[in-house]
Amino acid sequence: MKLFDSHCHLDDKAFDHDRESVIQRAKQNDVHQLITVGIDKETSLRALEIAQKHEGCYASVGVHPHTAASCSDETLLFLKHLAKDNKIRAWGETGLDFNRMYSPQADQEKWFVRQIHAADELKLPLIFHERDSKGRFLDILNAHAFPGRKGVVHCFSGNKTELRAYLDLGLHIGITGILTLKERGAGLRKLIQYIPTDRLLIETDAPYLTPTPQKNKSRRNEPAFVKSVLLKLADVRKEDPNALAQITRENTRRLFNT
Repeated sequence: MKLFDSHCHLDDKAFDHDRESVIQRAKQNDVHQLITVGIDKETSLRALEIAQKHEGCYASVGVHPHTAASCSDETLLFLKHLAKDNKIRAWGETGLDFNRMYSPQADQEKWFVRQIHAADELKLPLIFHERDSKGRFLDILNAHAFPGRKGVVHCFSGNKTELRAYLDLGLHIGITGILTLKERGAGLRKLIQYIPTDRLLIETDAPYLTPTPQKNKSRRNEPAFVKSVLLKLADVRKEDPNALAQITRENTRRLFNT
């Protein structure tokens, strides 16, 4: 079994004391490739530095909606420069989050649009974040359509209508450890059957969203735990875990051109 964690944040301070061990532990648990994701200028740079040091590790650059208020033209130029490195395989995490509103809606929407165009210009797939955007996320994607655009809706937690809309746009769907949680994951488990196999990705979002059973022992998630997501996904869909591992890995490699 070879797994690909399609979304984690290895630059996070939660890994500062044992980052190398975390990466080794991932490999020991069949996670041979991963994408460490940037959420602003500084984290994008750190993600690239981590990816440059480790085989099978790739990175993305982007500005998260939480930090959109601090984005600027200079930030985008900096990220475009980073994206020239072969280890950068995606643009994101970018999108809209109207749940916590760490950045004003106007700032989120402005820099979301600008980042979509930057990714299209560089021919990079997009890693999308969407939470409680009340339809604005889809409105913006439809208003700024681009032929051949690729991307993944990271940590999908939407409804059936939203899922169909994402699939109609040709997007992949990222599944996290939420799937394994008894109450919080109930709705997601009902929707899993509607996702075509060739659009499925598995991810940890480490150090966040620790899956069961690791959640009972550790508050910190890490790439090694993506196997629990895969096993639960296979169980819910009634598919062979080894076959599904290969499929999700191939999906991720195709999306991120690895």
